[in-house]
Amino acid sequence: MEFKIISSCISICKTDPVTGLCYGCARTINEKKIWKNESTSSEWKLKNLGEILQRMEGWQLSTFKESYEHKKKTGMSILKEKLLKEK
Repeated sequence: MEFKIISSCISICKTDPVTGLCYGCARTINEKKIWKNESTSSEWKLKNLGEILQRMEGWQLSTFKESYEHKKKTGMSILKEKLLKEK
């Protein structure tokens, strides 16, 4: 049975012009496209989560982990929740 993996997007969607990686989730543009493809397997997504975690360190890693855990529990990232509350 296929299980749903929550997207690694934490609503900080800016790409580093040098590395080509997103500041929030450390994915490439191509990886983001693969995540959005409905036929992408949970196995691929889990593997990619491991890969992006390996790319991060310091504040990026701790911010990602905190926001991703929040998203898994509540359905939205910390930043998105904050922006909605400010409206």
